[in-house]
Amino acid sequence: MIRQITIFSSVFVAVSVIAATPAKPPAPQLLKEALAGPLKDVEDIIFCTRSRYDDGHWYANIGYYCDDENHKAYAGNGKPDDGKLYKLNLRTKALSILLDAQGGSVRDPQLYYDGKKILFSYRKANTDFYHLYEINVDGSCLRQLTSDEFDDYEPIYLPDGDILFISTRCKRWVNCWYTQVGTMYRCNSDGKNIHSISANTEHDNTPWVLPDGRIIYMRWEYVDRSQVEYHHLWTMNPDGTGQSVYYGNMHSWLVMLDAKPIPGTQKTIVSFSPGHGINEHAGVATILSQKFGPDDLSAAKALHKGPKTKDPYALSENCFLMAKGKEIILMDSNGNEEVIYTHNGDGGVHEPRPVMPRPREVVIPIHTNPKESVGRMILTDVYRGRNLPDVKKGDVRKLLILESLPKPVNFSGGPDMLTWLGTFTLERVLGTVPVEEDGSAYFEVPANRQVFFVALDGKDLSVKRMQSWCSAMPGETISCVGCHEQRVQAPRNQSQGTTLLAVRRPASRIEPFTGFPDVIDFNRDVQPIFDRNCVKCHDHTKREGRMILSSDRGQEWSHSYFNLFAHRQVADGRNGLGNQPPRTIGSSASALLRKVDGSHHDVKITPKEWRTLWLWIESGATYAGSYAVLRNTKQQGAAGSAVWSTLGGKHEILQRRCIKCHGKDSTNALPYNHELTKKNKKALQRPTGAHERIVIENDPIGRFSPMILLSLSRPELSPLLQGPLAKSAGGYGSCGDVFKDKNDPDYQQLLKAIRESKAMFEADPPFGTPGFKPNWQYIREMKKYGVLPASFDLAKDPIDIFQTDQKYWKSFWHMPKE
Repeated sequence: MIRQITIFSSVFVAVSVIAATPAKPPAPQLLKEALAGPLKDVEDIIFCTRSRYDDGHWYANIGYYCDDENHKAYAGNGKPDDGKLYKLNLRTKALSILLDAQGGSVRDPQLYYDGKKILFSYRKANTDFYHLYEINVDGSCLRQLTSDEFDDYEPIYLPDGDILFISTRCKRWVNCWYTQVGTMYRCNSDGKNIHSISANTEHDNTPWVLPDGRIIYMRWEYVDRSQVEYHHLWTMNPDGTGQSVYYGNMHSWLVMLDAKPIPGTQKTIVSFSPGHGINEHAGVATILSQKFGPDDLSAAKALHKGPKTKDPYALSENCFLMAKGKEIILMDSNGNEEVIYTHNGDGGVHEPRPVMPRPREVVIPIHTNPKESVGRMILTDVYRGRNLPDVKKGDVRKLLILESLPKPVNFSGGPDMLTWLGTFTLERVLGTVPVEEDGSAYFEVPANRQVFFVALDGKDLSVKRMQSWCSAMPGETISCVGCHEQRVQAPRNQSQGTTLLAVRRPASRIEPFTGFPDVIDFNRDVQPIFDRNCVKCHDHTKREGRMILSSDRGQEWSHSYFNLFAHRQVADGRNGLGNQPPRTIGSSASALLRKVDGSHHDVKITPKEWRTLWLWIESGATYAGSYAVLRNTKQQGAAGSAVWSTLGGKHEILQRRCIKCHGKDSTNALPYNHELTKKNKKALQRPTGAHERIVIENDPIGRFSPMILLSLSRPELSPLLQGPLAKSAGGYGSCGDVFKDKNDPDYQQLLKAIRESKAMFEADPPFGTPGFKPNWQYIREMKKYGVLPASFDLAKDPIDIFQTDQKYWKSFWHMPKE
């Protein structure tokens, strides 16, 4: 049988069906088509080459690691880099070097509107910081724009002539990693008048100007939700006003980078870097439409599968320039690609850009007023939004206003001793503002600071948390429709002749909680309440309900702090939650507050004590009220060694005396068994640290975690000893009479080991105890930021860590200019 088929032409070819081999389509001729189309007036493209950096994260490519300032995070990680800025002629393939960094690094080039000069970031050889530079497209007139010991990178030209860029001038560290944060700044065309336009405590990345003049950029945030899941597209005006979600903030596990407009459309081309993002911004080039709003998953169309690409640049709706490893490619809207350049050097290829004039975007006038110290916010209707079941008109009476506070140091991927896998940041309590009967609110907020809200009922109990954040620039007034409202909806029309109740008066000023600290510290502010009211029944000597509220120290936190979460007495944001239902986070969901109202064995605390507990819970229920608590890698290891010298060093005793009931397959598994038990299918895992075990429904981790088994304050009262010790000998007897009395040799060996652990633990006085001192990295950064004097000597000079943190945070406050 013979069949005629057509192969990319009008010529018919006779082919035997039995013997036929599918013909390969001819190689795409995308460059030829582009040179006749969107690149018809373009001769050259520019691009950079540079070495890889060794960190797998998309952001860890500037500065140094917090543990060791000599361990560099930037391209090459301190070794000579293959940094060059190239120009490639698309027709002749002639390649020229515009700038050879000679061991330094070049990144992030952008062409000026006339196509005659290039703005880029450049780190010279044998130096540590990226600064902004310009150079002509012929390689002449290299000129430096910015300086100082900060990294300035990812710059773009603004249509009014200024420059916007990302910078570590924000003086903060990634809340869940060892590297520095960069946020958005703006300066004049000559690099002067540098000022912040972002309050983010985490990274901003890859800003670009949209045709309407707004800035599109990636914003990483995690307020009461996962630290690794939400890094999506936002927009703002070039002065920092009008911040608004662009796409994806309701959806997790993508990093949306390098967004740029597609000419002649309302679409953008974006790199969707999978999961928590990967090295060098690599991802899937994706066309994104705004037709259906910021939450519709169908708005995103992936251009390709297989190997990741990076740095996409749209030439038209059907032609995209991008990098792929050591190659520069063109790709069409069907995912067909053509390699137009392959680099033979050591480094990879980055940021290809066409050398061509381009239209100047709309110039948005400046809306800020630097003479003001505040901005203003209007909430139309707090009752309008998503995920608000059973919230009725009149339920919400106030908004609690909180501020997320930046970190001056960080040394791990978790919250360390700040919380037990709750918030990664300290939260300042600013105060409350009223909500009117119609659900509206109108109030002031401090300018350019990261704030978020909790809706409160008439008893000041939490109704709904924001689980995101916002900010207002000096003199700016912003508004929102409701609470987590659908972003494709506009405010409802008011009845004729009526206005929102809140805007009939001047904006409310925040009412602070006078007489209370604005940042709560558990040991300083909360533990004394338990000591006065609770410990008589909830100590290791009398553990009613197996609940310990004494201040005994464990490996990381006090026993009282750990037990409150192990026994679910406090409902904080938890790491990993999304938009949670009403009354599931905060004071309304925390059993602790119901235990101190007089209904629990007549325990009734004073109004001031109740407010302190309330403030602590609503501000994230942190253990420490200072970032000085954060431990460097050596300190974390030393704390673990103190514990495991006991549990690991006495493994033979535990095996012989305890394994029968606490084997690895038991729901009562002890922490030296390194596999998580799967026996109870209702188990809820909470991996809070090395060797952590598992939470069993109705059998909480509070019984068997190393965080609670050892008392490093009173070794003889350690549950590891008390549980197997007979009641007649003063123990719990909960394990039976494993140790009939304290003279048992194994008991004595364990007690000796715990006392040795206590001595190891106290050799470097832990946080919350007399003699505590922050680590040298904290001092290093506070000196660098000008918070501590350069002459400060930790060995000689006293330090108030709480006041030092406060001085650091206040250094970011906007000061009105006359």
